[in-house]
Amino acid sequence: MSLSQVIEALLFAAQKPLTTRELVSAIKGAGGADELLPNEFGRVKDAEVAAALEQLKIEYIEQKRAFQLAEKSEGWQLVSDPAYAPWVRQLFPAAKPVRLTPPSLETLAIIAYRQPITRADVEAVRGVAVDGVLQSLMERGLVKIAGRADVPGRPLIYETTQFFLEHFGLRDLDELPNAEELRTRYLPSAPVAQTAAPAEPPPLAEAPSGEVAPAQE
Repeated sequence: MSLSQVIEALLFAAQKPLTTRELVSAIKGAGGADELLPNEFGRVKDAEVAAALEQLKIEYIEQKRAFQLAEKSEGWQLVSDPAYAPWVRQLFPAAKPVRLTPPSLETLAIIAYRQPITRADVEAVRGVAVDGVLQSLMERGLVKIAGRADVPGRPLIYETTQFFLEHFGLRDLDELPNAEELRTRYLPSAPVAQTAAPAEPPPLAEAPSGEVAPAQE
């Protein structure tokens, strides 16, 4: 029995992603759960588990298995290869993939790159009202209300959700294409009441609308 096999069994039995720390805890706790079971991995370290995970990931790819070891934002999980999606989907006839319209994708991209952001600031970039689009994105679980902005009127601010990361196959927001560049680029914002005349803004540059694409089923 190898450490990789133990990890594989844990991932197979889990109903959710497991972090490296959760895996280490489960592996070390085996001896305490059953004193008759010798725990040869009772002193396993985080680095050893991390190395075993990477090795499993490589093995599955090299062996062309029908499943993969995916590192998600909340941990590691065994998932089916997207190439087998047409067959796997037959087991879940009620599950419908999230289909986003171009306006929804553009709005979602703006929120993803500039969050937290108010509805008015999103509209300043897009040039159109986004009430309906925002509501749709929230109903799909991709966007949520994150609080209120510290400006006059205290408008609601929006940000993406954990499901957004899962849907687009991201571990975190830093994996968005050109994330750092687009977060610092100047974007138009909704006017705010001021006591003095505002300084002349730099040239406007809209965020690209096609940066985010739905994950492959």
